[in-house]
Parts: sequence; C-alpha cells; structure tokens
Amino acid sequence: MITTPESTSAEAFDQFLRGRLIAASNGWKNLLFRIYSEPRVEESVIYPAVAEPRIVRILSGAAVVEERELAGPWLKTRVEAGDFFLTASQSPYEVRWRAIGPEPFKTMHLYLGLPVFNQAIEEAFPTDSGAKRLRDLSGFKDNFLSALLDGLHQELSSRHRGSSLFVEGIAQSLAGHLARTYADETTRDYKGGLPGFRLRKVRDLMVTRLEDEFSLIRLAREADMSEFHFSRAFKRTTGFTPSKYFIHLRMERARRLLRETKRSVIEIGLDVGYTSPSHFTRIFRREVGLSPTEYRRMR
Repeated sequence: MITTPESTSAEAFDQFLRGRLIAASNGWKNLLFRIYSEPRVEESVIYPAVAEPRIVRILSGAAVVEERELAGPWLKTRVEAGDFFLTASQSPYEVRWRAIGPEPFKTMHLYLGLPVFNQAIEEAFPTDSGAKRLRDLSGFKDNFLSALLDGLHQELSSRHRGSSLFVEGIAQSLAGHLARTYADETTRDYKGGLPGFRLRKVRDLMVTRLEDEFSLIRLAREADMSEFHFSRAFKRTTGFTPSKYFIHLRMERARRLLRETKRSVIEIGLDVGYTSPSHFTRIFRREVGLSPTEYRRMR
C-alpha cells in the first residue's frame, strides 16, 4: 500500500492514480501529458500536492466527483466530457467519484512546467507577479483550453509523437492562457481557515453575483457554516473580511472593463453593483487611488 506524502513531483504522481494508463507523452519539454481509463467507482483516493499546475479534462463519460480537504466536508461536482479541473493546491486533498451512464470514464491529465508558467506570470503581471497564483477550479468549461489540449491529443496520436516546436508553442500558449485567465491574488494558508474547496465555491458565487448587494448570509450558507465562523475562517484564509474581498472583486472587474471596453463609467458602475455614480467613483478612488476616468486615461 502506498503511503501518500504531503507533496510529490508531476512525474511521480502517476503512482497515486487508480486508472489504467492508456497513453503518455515522452520527453516533451515543459509538458507532461497522460490519458487514463478510470474505474467507474472510486471510494477514496488521496492526491498529494504537486508544484506544477495540474489540469484534468474529462474525455468521455460523466461522473459525480466529490473533493475535500483531508477530514473536511465533501463538496460535489457533476462533470461530463469536456469539463476541466484545475489544481494548484499546496496541500493534499481527497477525491471520490461515481460514473454516470454507460460510457467509459476517461480522463486526460496535463502538468505544465514551472519555468514556462512562471515566465507567463511575469509577462502578464510585470509589477506584482510574486503576488499571483492559480485558482483551484472544479467542473468548468474553457473552449480555448479545449482547443489546445485537442492539439496535444492529436500530436500524441500522430506519427510525429510530439514535434518539439509544436509542443513548445502549445506549452507557451497554455501558460499564457492560464496566467491571464485563472491567476489571482495569493491566498495564504491560515490554521483554522476555509478549506480550499469551500473557498472556491464562495469565491465563484461572489464573482457571479457582483451586481447584487453583498450578503454574508448567502455566502455562509454556500460554505455550510454559521455567519460568525464563516467570517473568521474566510479572513484567516484570505487576509480580508468577506465584504472587503467582495469589493476587491468588484474593483477588479471594473478595472478590466475600463481597460478593455468603451462603456461609460456609469454603465460599468451599474455592472459591478453601484446604482449611484458618485458612490462608485468614491469606492473606486478609495480602493485604486484614482477615479475611474483617471484610471482609464492612464491605461
């Protein structure tokens, strides 16, 4: 029986997986690529932390997948072909699943080399790259990511078995996409804080409801905790109160809209939940140090 360590390398991670290896890359620079036929039912498997960003794509079949921090509560996600998991966890976690329907349950696993990913982070965030890390996400879709992995899958099956130029280009595109799309402010691990899976659920709820009024009750219910314990655990994990973090997410979206669109300041304020333009401007100046108009002009 294999004893699960706190962490391992991408190359050694294979020994902790229960599926049957169908195909694997060989000698690809900055990419480790594997395909598995998974058991239809897995009662419990503990995955150690891996330094490299780890992407899992459902190739065929569907399943109910449950994840949890060790000894924590289970969080459930229903997945199907085309769905992704993105993991950059710094601690081990436990997984179990049950396949749905008659199709075989197959998965694709990809590990992205740290050199190319760190370079992408530095290019995407030249002034604060050290404060960025990938979010952990479960059961999401990403068309661009799908296209990149389809290319790798075809290359693995071709007679070329991995042209160095092709694989290097895919690795760089993949790193750039992850950095720009899924990198976020670093969250520190505090004793007694929120488990990573609960934090993901709460954050995703915040992001999808930015235009709504802040509701501590709604977030605490999403985490299945009392408001008091949720607030304390959230601050221990992120360093922010839930309301402060919510404002931070609002300002993050407002900055992006000011940079990337020509929508008016009033429209952007409404989009992130401020019905009063003066209130939006006051909060933006307090958080960013500039008014929305000044920020847009500088960018």
